[in-house]
Amino acid sequence: MKKIGDPLMKKPIILIVDDDPQVLAAVRNDLKVRYRKDYRIMATASANEALEAVVSLKNKEEIIALFLSDQRMPDMLGVTFLEQAMKTFPKAKRVLLTAYSDIDAAIKAINDVQLDYYLLKPWNPPEEKLYPVIDDVLQDWSANYVPSFSGLRIVGYPFSPKTHHIKDFLAGNMFPYQFLNIENESTAKELFESNKLNDRDLPTVFLENGDVLKNPDIIGVAEQLGLNVKAKEDLYDVIIVGAGPAGLAAAVYGGSEGLKTLLIDRKAPGGQAGTSSRIENYLGFPNGLSGSDLARRAITQATRFGIEFLSPMTVSGIQIKDSYKIIQLSNGVEVKGKSVVIATGVDYRRLNNKGMDKLSGAGVYYGAATTEAHTCKDGTVYIVGGGNSAGQGAMYLSKFAKKVNIVIRRKSLDATMSSYLIDQISNTENIELITSSEIVEAKGDKRLLSVVLKNNENKEVNEEEARAIFIFIGAKPYTEWTGDSFIKDSKGFLITGRAITDHPDARTVWKREQPPYLLETSVPGVFAAGDVRSGAMNRVASAVGEGAISINLVHKYLSEN
Repeated sequence: MKKIGDPLMKKPIILIVDDDPQVLAAVRNDLKVRYRKDYRIMATASANEALEAVVSLKNKEEIIALFLSDQRMPDMLGVTFLEQAMKTFPKAKRVLLTAYSDIDAAIKAINDVQLDYYLLKPWNPPEEKLYPVIDDVLQDWSANYVPSFSGLRIVGYPFSPKTHHIKDFLAGNMFPYQFLNIENESTAKELFESNKLNDRDLPTVFLENGDVLKNPDIIGVAEQLGLNVKAKEDLYDVIIVGAGPAGLAAAVYGGSEGLKTLLIDRKAPGGQAGTSSRIENYLGFPNGLSGSDLARRAITQATRFGIEFLSPMTVSGIQIKDSYKIIQLSNGVEVKGKSVVIATGVDYRRLNNKGMDKLSGAGVYYGAATTEAHTCKDGTVYIVGGGNSAGQGAMYLSKFAKKVNIVIRRKSLDATMSSYLIDQISNTENIELITSSEIVEAKGDKRLLSVVLKNNENKEVNEEEARAIFIFIGAKPYTEWTGDSFIKDSKGFLITGRAITDHPDARTVWKREQPPYLLETSVPGVFAAGDVRSGAMNRVASAVGEGAISINLVHKYLSEN
């Protein structure tokens, strides 16, 4: 992939606006020292001149990555400037320079203009107060920026299950890609004909180096993109299964504390939380962040500490031999560890009503709101479920779809969804809540065309046109692979800690004199963290906390064994 700063592409621009010549010169010089290799630094003392420049740059097909504006300027307030500038470059990041007395205005701007950050003057030393903020903001921008002429391309049909799985995999692993619809895009048809493809070759993945992957499986795509699908070591201090918030936190702490750490995930970092379009109640992010942003930050942090990440790779079983834990992978390979943290989280439960399985991946999706949002443009979509994930998905899809219908069996969302999301949904014109109802059938041949809705109170049944159904119902723990060696509750969640000793099977399973640690399962040295654990809180913050705690308990276990 081409990187920011590649000589073959124009450098993105950082545009600074401040009416104080000394401040303007200081911030311009500080930014040039750090970012001139990859970005063009432009500066002006006039907000009006800056707005004229913004239009001119847009006409020249230039890209602005970051607006850095002073708040108090004679011709225009900084917030007003950002509000105007974002109309031309809506994807550019926005940072406000402000004095202490203007903090209230900056905080208000978080909502008014989706401000990414505000910096207090003075920012000396820049290594501590300026660069970390700008680094983080630009990293976010570059993670979502795809140059129009480069990158990974997928040619295929929009409502194909195989195409959906590849798109979902690439998005989850934060690989920018361009999807080319073979039905109506000339570029797709040109690639199809020039490479002498046929329908059996679709979807086809075109790599930037010229390689063509015809109807590939996920492992094949992963290997070509340089992802690690083979373990490098014979023995690990801790093997973490699952790269959701709990698993990622465990990996960060395992790596930072010097443990030889292997992280395994069957899909992509972030888990179910990684598919969330917006997490607004996570501590330290007042403007919220997407699940993919959180996953990207966490996996970058973990790999910086030297952990090994195996993905995409499915774990099929676990065996205990002496004090070692042997993890069996779906490709037949085994990896050995001294301890294990199970953080596999949960899957959305399947909706087994008529037509759902047949159209899965072809208009019927479990989660995946961010991946398939563009295919829903100007269409009508249905959300099934009343939890926070369903609400976040509905809010995101409302930006693309003409109409978003949330279908729930209850009479309201009050008992299942956070109040801030309920308020947002109520204030969004193209979202409608359909209560006391369910989708009893999905109709279509090769793709979803309509849904059959049933009102459970008056028994009325209606068929309505639908572009897609996004299902967010219930939580099914991903624990089948653990077999019968672990004590689980009636729903399949892993029981941990003191609850094990209270279980009827405790005497036949737990043979150690010392009781299980807080997050320890019924198998000594195997811990569970996050949503996969019976009694878990089911919040991102609590999963992160349990992931961190699990490594502390791993240390204790290893020191005693």
